[in-house]
Amino acid sequence: MDVKTKKDLAVDFINSIRSMDPSALNALIVKEAGEDLAQFFLSYSANLISKDPSRVLENTSSLMLMGYLIRSYEEKNQQQAKAGFQGYAFA
Repeated sequence: MDVKTKKDLAVDFINSIRSMDPSALNALIVKEAGEDLAQFFLSYSANLISKDPSRVLENTSSLMLMGYLIRSYEEKNQQQAKAGFQGYAFA
């Protein structure tokens, strides 16, 4: 069985969305994140990049990692809710 690393999965995902039709990508974003979250990230990233345009690569990387951490946070909260716990513990 071929077990993929987190990096392998990220590369697979990025490659799949890079080849998506823009309307399909937009539909995926709306389905998975919703309009409110998409608008929040658009506003947040525009604000972040406008503060220091010379750091656009660092900021882009940070935004991608933030998205990953948000997903992790959501998953942990869902697991805790199923187990009857509330909150999030940072390790």
